[in-house]
This record gives sequence, structure tokens and C-alpha cells, in this order.
Amino acid sequence: MPFTPVQLVVGVVALLLVFVIAFFIGISHRKRVAESKIGSAETEAKRIVNDAIKAAESKKKESILEAKEEILRSRTEMEAELKERRKEVQNQERRLNQKEESIDKKYDAIEKKEEKLAEKLHEVEVQMEDVANIKKQQWEALERISGYTTEQAKEMLLSQLEQELDHERALKIKESEQKFNDESTEKAREIIAQAIQRCAPEYVAEATISVVPIPSDEMKGRIIGREGRNVKALETLTGVDLIIDDTPEVITVSCFDPVRREIARLSLERLIHDGRIHPAKIEEIVDKTRKDINNIIKQEGEKAALEAGIVNLHPEIVKLLGKLKYRTSYGQNVLLHSIEVSHIAGVMASELGLDVNLARRAGLLHDLGKALDHEIEGSHVQLGSDVAKKYKENDVVVNSIESHHGDVAPKYTIAALVQAADAVSAARPGSRRENLENYIKRLEKLEEITTSFDGVEKSFAIQAGREVRIMVNPEKISDDRLVILAREIAQKIEGELEYPGQIKVNVIREKRAQDVAK
Repeated sequence: MPFTPVQLVVGVVALLLVFVIAFFIGISHRKRVAESKIGSAETEAKRIVNDAIKAAESKKKESILEAKEEILRSRTEMEAELKERRKEVQNQERRLNQKEESIDKKYDAIEKKEEKLAEKLHEVEVQMEDVANIKKQQWEALERISGYTTEQAKEMLLSQLEQELDHERALKIKESEQKFNDESTEKAREIIAQAIQRCAPEYVAEATISVVPIPSDEMKGRIIGREGRNVKALETLTGVDLIIDDTPEVITVSCFDPVRREIARLSLERLIHDGRIHPAKIEEIVDKTRKDINNIIKQEGEKAALEAGIVNLHPEIVKLLGKLKYRTSYGQNVLLHSIEVSHIAGVMASELGLDVNLARRAGLLHDLGKALDHEIEGSHVQLGSDVAKKYKENDVVVNSIESHHGDVAPKYTIAALVQAADAVSAARPGSRRENLENYIKRLEKLEEITTSFDGVEKSFAIQAGREVRIMVNPEKISDDRLVILAREIAQKIEGELEYPGQIKVNVIREKRAQDVAK
């Protein structure tokens, strides 16, 4: 039978009441259980707290006991340490007292010694005064006995000492020079002999050619030409002077520039050989000859570099080397001389363990400036060094050029070798000729230098200026002074005179006595 709405509502309300009553009953039950648990928890907590308090009290008592024991032990230790330190302080005080007593005793002893020293010092001062008086009396007695004053005696002693020192110095100089000469001369001779032996050119000197032979005197007229036009054309084109005089079958070519002189000489020979002599032909021949000479110059420069074993030379330096073929110095061909110096310097560098190629290069280029000294103002040394610097040559080469005549001190060993090789080449017998006027001037200058020294009476230059003999006054120059004088004269000759090779200085001191038997 279906329920009515009222029944349904009542049922629902009853159901709700049942649920509410059950809910409150559950809550009351849980509250009682919770209160029971809380009570037991509080009881347990009180028990734990009481146990903790009892344990803490026990620990506190133990800690207090331990602290008291530690304090007692520390106090005992401190008292023992303090007692020990007091004992040490007492010992130190006792030692200090002993030291003070010892110092007082020493101070008293020092005061007594100072008093004694003062007394002795006074005695010494008195004795010094006595000694000074005695010494003065002795000097006065010595002056009376000797007849010399103190200053005169000093001068005499200094003079004797100076003579003794001169003697010792002369002996030392002789000994040092002898030892040095024995060692260095033997080694130098060996090196130079090997260098010369390994470098033996066919010839080292040639004459400067400035004379052109002609087949007949009739050719002179043809060379002069109408109103001298041929001569003027040749002189203008070559820059030389033609000397056509009464000398039979000879025309002299005069010019300070050896290259231009050579061009004129060859042009004149070619014109004479051709026979057609007129201004147009002269111009043609001169141009052709100039080109030929320039080619020869280049070839000779390359040939010289190849012969010396030198590479990487600047083309302009090669041309300047070639020009040296037409340059002479005292009759010696400068190009052949440069090649010879290159070989000698290279051999000596090899013997000494130096750079052989650099030594050869410096030797080949040392007279490079002589190719320009007719064109540019300045010495060949300065011109050569300027050219070497311009074309970035090595500093050793530049210094070798600058120093080979002693204008600048050699900074490198190779520069000194080039200087020596240049002297060796120039001093080779027959290598150079010297005109009579310069030769006489050099000998006169040599004798003038040697006679400028005090005590020199006469001087004689012999062996073509390679030796000078000097006679001295025996009253002014002693035997010991003789060695020093010879050295001073040699140094002055080196500084003031230019000469090839070496000059031997012989100083002679001779004392003669004469009498007549009747």
C-alpha cells in the first residue's frame, strides 16, 4: 500500500532524529575516552618531569663536586708554579747582585788604568818633544857635515830615484818588448807568409799610359785639323787636354780623370787606325769608345768580385770597382791592389778563425773611394765609407774602409786585418813607385821629426826611408833613457808621417875619448 506524503515526512523526520541521537551519543563517548587519555598523559608527564628534576639535581651535585676538585687542583699547581718562579727570581737577583759587584770592581780597575795611561801619555809627550829636539839637532849636524840643505838633499835623492826608475822602466820595456816581439813577430810572420804565399798575383804595378804613338808627324796635322777643329772636338767630347808638341811621333793625353783619359786614348788610337779624322767621325768614335769602356768597367768589376769570391754586391759598387782598373796609386793598379788585399785579408782571417768572406769583402772595397776622388771633393777614405753606408754594407766593411789609413780607430779585428793587408800589398817589392819630389820630402820630414827631440845631435834616413839612424849626445841621454827615446821617436813618426811598410828606428849613443901621443 503506497505511503502518503504525511507518512513520508514523518518517516524522514523520525530517521533524522535517530541520526541526531546517535551522533550525540558518539560524541559523548569520544569525549569520555579523550578525557581518560588526557588524564593518563598528564600523570605520565608529571612523572617524567619529576624524574628529570631528580636527575638534574644529581648532575648538578656531581658538577659542583668536579668543579671544586678542578679548582683545588689548579690552585695547587699555581701555588707550585708561583713558588718555582719566586725561587728563580731570587736566583736572578742574587746573580745580578754578583754582577754589580763585579762591574764595580772592574770600573775601579779601569779608573786606575786611565790614571796610569794619562801619566804615561804625559811622559810620551815629553819624550816626543825630546826626540823632536834631538832630530832637529841631528838634521842641523847633517846639514853642516854634508854641506846640503834639506831641500837640496831631497832634490838629490829624488834625482837618484828618478834615474833608478828610468833604469827599471827601461829594463821592463826591453823585457816586455822582447817577449812581445818574439811571440807576436813569429806568429805574424807565419800568418803573413802564408797569406802572401797563397796570394801571388802575376804583377802588382803598371804604368799610367797617357802617351799615344802615331805613325808619322804628318798625322799630327790631321789630328789638329783645320784651325784646330779636330783637336777641339776631341777635347770637348772627352774632357781631356791633348799635348801636341815637337816630340816626334807622340801625342800626350793629359787628364786628372783616368777613365776619361782612357776613353780619349782609345778614341785617338781608333781614329788613327781608321784614318778618317773629322768632327763627325770623332763624335761617333768617342761615343762608341765610351760605351765600350762602360762595358769593360762593368765586366772588370764583376770579374774582380768573382775573383775575390764576393757575391751580392750592389750594381753601382760593381761599376765603381771596375773604374779602379783605370786608377793607379804610386804606379800600382788600384783594382789589382784591392784584389790582392782581399785575398791576403781572407787568408789571415782564416788563420785567426774569423769570417773569411767578410774579410775578403772588406779588403776588396777598402779603396772604393779612389774611383770617386777625381769627381767628388773629399778623401778616398771618406768617399768610400759614404758609398758603403749608402748601399747598406756591413758595419765591419764600413769601419775597415774608414780605418785602413788610421783616420779612425779600427773597432773590429777584420778592420785591423785589412789595414795590415793593405800595408803588406803596398810594401811588396816593386809594387809602388814614388816621384822624386815626394820621396825627398818624406825623407826630409823623417829627419826633421827625429831631430826635434832634445839630446839628438844628428839623424840620417837610409835604405830609402825604411830606416833612420839617430846619434844622441851621451851627456844628455843615458843608456836607460835610450830605450825610452827610441820608443817616443817611433810613436811620433807613426802619428805624423805617412809611409808604406815599416820604418826601423836606431838610436846610437857613443862616447869617444881622444889624445895625442908625442
